[in-house]
Amino acid sequence: MRKTKSAGWIAGTAAAVLVAAGAITYAVADGGDSGMKPPAADSADAGFARDMSVHHQQAVEMSYIVRDLTDDEEVRRLAYDIAQTQANQRGMMLGWLDLWELPKVSADPPMEWMGMAGMATGEDGALMPGMATNTELDALRKMSGKAAEIRFLQLMYAHHVGGVHMAEECVERCQVGVEQRLAQGMVQAQESEMKLMSDLLEKRGAKPLH
Repeated sequence: MRKTKSAGWIAGTAAAVLVAAGAITYAVADGGDSGMKPPAADSADAGFARDMSVHHQQAVEMSYIVRDLTDDEEVRRLAYDIAQTQANQRGMMLGWLDLWELPKVSADPPMEWMGMAGMATGEDGALMPGMATNTELDALRKMSGKAAEIRFLQLMYAHHVGGVHMAEECVERCQVGVEQRLAQGMVQAQESEMKLMSDLLEKRGAKPLH
């Protein structure tokens, strides 16, 4: 069982974030939004960027956890793809907040921008629907092999359900075109990954809990 993180994997993820950060200014201008007034701090654009950055960070964390708990190549490949993609996207969203000169943390509760403030209590670290609790993550860390694979897939499936809902709301509510397109891409990619996760769970005699 592998117990240490691959330097290549970490470096690859870090490089993706740096590439994304370097492309932020170009992406905003290329999207045709350079003439727009920056979004307000309480806008859907800012709220989505902040909330999805937090949401993505946990997905990256879970992916690293399972990577060290299994040798299964299918699950490890999925975890790698999720970690790299979502670290990249998180870097872009935090970069936009910097460009807009908006805070990365808000006093408003999560998901207020989409009219769902209060849907998540934040209890035990689950700040938004679909996010795993600290207790669930601690339990995952103690597993290995097939048990870890199943639990990771179930937690990530639920995580994607919440992420897709949030991204769909941005497609409807956000005003910055490049951010809307990023959100639409998230919906398509995560729905595809959910199908893959369902298939991987079925192969292991399990199913999503959501």
